[in-house]
Amino acid sequence: MQPPAREALEQAQRSAVHLELRDSYTLDDPGFIAWQHGQRLDLADRSSWWGPWHDHVQAATARGVTIRRARIVSEPVTDYVRYEHDLTPTNLAAGEEVRWLPRRQTTDLALPGTDFWVFDDELVLFHHFAGDGKLAADGREYVTDLARAKVCAEAFDSVWRRAIPHTEYHPA
Repeated sequence: MQPPAREALEQAQRSAVHLELRDSYTLDDPGFIAWQHGQRLDLADRSSWWGPWHDHVQAATARGVTIRRARIVSEPVTDYVRYEHDLTPTNLAAGEEVRWLPRRQTTDLALPGTDFWVFDDELVLFHHFAGDGKLAADGREYVTDLARAKVCAEAFDSVWRRAIPHTEYHPA
């Protein structure tokens, strides 16, 4: 499998955008299972939830990289989306900007069929998932085709313009 997004993020100089299209991912994730049983993060206790991803985001934003994440979600939302929504303040604390867009508001948008990252409008990382929400064994695909990067960047921007900032989005 190719390297994770954090490695490309380390090389980014200007921007990193991430579009998430699924209503659930790895449902057997221990964090998600604990959340289903009522365990919640103590956002005031940063040391209990801060991890390597947060370090990478903070380092990138410190050197001037803008990191934006948009999530397209079906409503009413799944439990997994509620879980993601509960965890999003950790993304914000690290320096990401996050927005949400109800799927019904995307019917006139042209979107790639899978989640992706675009770094500096040049490098695309596609994530290919199996039906169970787990990243496929060969699920990371890096592409340096500028035309494909442009398509993905434009798709992301079309979602971003419509999407609701995290602090204003209340899952239905």
